[in-house]
Amino acid sequence: MMGRRGGPMRGPGPPGSMFGVREKATDFRGTMGKLFRYMGRYKWLVLLVFIFAAASTTAIIIGPKILGTATTTLVNGIIAKVSGTGEIDFVKIGGILLEVLIIYIVSAAFGFIQGWIMANISTNVAYRLRRDISEKINHLPLKYYDQTTYGEVLSRITNDIDTINQTLSQSLTSIITSVVTVVGIVIMMLSINWIMTLVALGMLPLTLLLIGVIIGRSQKYFKQQQDYLGHVNGHVEEMYGGHIVVKAFSGEEKSVEKFKGLNNQWYKGSWKANFVSGLMIPITFFISNLGYVVVTILGAYLVIQNVITIGDIQAFIQYIRSFTQPLSQLANVTNVLQQTAAAAERVFKFLEEEEEVVEVSEPIKLKQVDGLVEFRNVTFGYSQDKIVIHNFSAIAQPGQKIAIVGPTGAGKTTLVKLLMRFYELNSGVILVDGHDTREMTREDLRQMFGMVLQDTWLYNDSIMNNIRFSNQDATDEEVRAAARIANVDHFVKTLPDGYNMIINEEITNISQGQMQLLTIARAVLSDPPILILDEATSSVDTHTEILIQNAMDALMQNRTSFVIAHRLSTIRNADLIFAIRDGEIVEQGTHKELLARNGYYADLYNSQFEVLNST
Repeated sequence: MMGRRGGPMRGPGPPGSMFGVREKATDFRGTMGKLFRYMGRYKWLVLLVFIFAAASTTAIIIGPKILGTATTTLVNGIIAKVSGTGEIDFVKIGGILLEVLIIYIVSAAFGFIQGWIMANISTNVAYRLRRDISEKINHLPLKYYDQTTYGEVLSRITNDIDTINQTLSQSLTSIITSVVTVVGIVIMMLSINWIMTLVALGMLPLTLLLIGVIIGRSQKYFKQQQDYLGHVNGHVEEMYGGHIVVKAFSGEEKSVEKFKGLNNQWYKGSWKANFVSGLMIPITFFISNLGYVVVTILGAYLVIQNVITIGDIQAFIQYIRSFTQPLSQLANVTNVLQQTAAAAERVFKFLEEEEEVVEVSEPIKLKQVDGLVEFRNVTFGYSQDKIVIHNFSAIAQPGQKIAIVGPTGAGKTTLVKLLMRFYELNSGVILVDGHDTREMTREDLRQMFGMVLQDTWLYNDSIMNNIRFSNQDATDEEVRAAARIANVDHFVKTLPDGYNMIINEEITNISQGQMQLLTIARAVLSDPPILILDEATSSVDTHTEILIQNAMDALMQNRTSFVIAHRLSTIRNADLIFAIRDGEIVEQGTHKELLARNGYYADLYNSQFEVLNST
């Protein structure tokens, strides 16, 4: 009921994984610069976020060192009590614990504030980007959509902006917190003992080396996994979309066999990717545990030598445990930033696409439209090397019914698109009541026309609002009056909720012909002086065809009408027929005149009836 059109399905990679397949931007630095410039109005808030994030992280880093003094005080007190030389100083320990508690509370408060501010910034940026894309969609010429699938445009406003939103709300602050954590932990470890610090950091190159090897191996397998999953999804979508045809030709077995092959390929790639990447956690744990053992033995020796205290060992081990996490975060953020740059690059490329020709500064606004339409030496091509309309000239008098006939690809639909200025002419001019359509705004021009297309378009709302789409100020009674003219009022009244019934993809009790009648009612409600009708009676039964034809005849009364005719029997009463071939008018005249000439139109007409008679 409501059409779908999308790009090729892609298999999802492992989100947030540092060894997933990276989608890189062609200009990382330039794209990130555009993104930060787009965020220019928030620069002071971003600076404040970084300050709070750094302060929150610093407070967390200081905590273990202070907590270590409590451990030292406790151990010294126990030793003194056992030896009979003193008691445990619980007051001092309580004071230290209170100090640590306050530090952690302050850290949590700073973290909450920076998270709240950054969430506002990221959602505002996402809101502005979606708003800008929405506005851009309405300013792009139709030729852009001829070359771009709807799925790709939808991906910009959903997936790409979601990626940017998540990065701004999470990854930017992760960078500052990770950097501050790494630097701060190294400083705190050095303040405890430089020898233990060198030993602990000595494990780092080994860890990074092994991580690099694992990433290198798993990268290839994740790429294979993503490709294979894309093939699986594509096959499922293809077979499901055409399942009736598959069943009709008994293609189920062949489809299942192909799916098994693709699924097995995906399984093998997925197993290898997850197995290799899964080695990272146990290997890094082993190296970390080895580091703990070495540091603990060395620390015990230094305690015996009175170089450090036992509380310093506790603090040092806490720092080691906290040291690898920010490194992993930085590695992951690098991957996320690459994906974000790729997403932002697509968004900004879309926003920078060439827009429609700018409107004239002082447009003409017709107070009354009689409906005189003239094509004067019109030439047009969707590209410079593919001219569709060649030096086309024709005149439609006010109130005339103009039929446009010709084979597929002759340029019939292109003519009406040019009439509504969906495309700009290569040369020539189109006039309405003697005025160049380029001297009017597109909105004013298109308000002169009513359209009934072969492909019906109804959106997810009530029948009442679907008809009212062409005239938002229409009353309910005016909507019903338009429905009566379009011969659809009786049918609507038989529905469970009548005009309030919601149309959606689950509704199956509305036929194609009934939907077409609703679109005719929509055109009736707009009360346009000029009509464009793309006949849509080829796929309906005879009774519904008569209803649609009667509704269209009522709609065309006293209006200049352009009818793209597929069934030539429906345009016998047209005032003027344009027979088009290869973008040029080959013949023009009434039905009787053209048949009497026994030329191109007569051949089209007779061949259509020969086909009907043969069936």
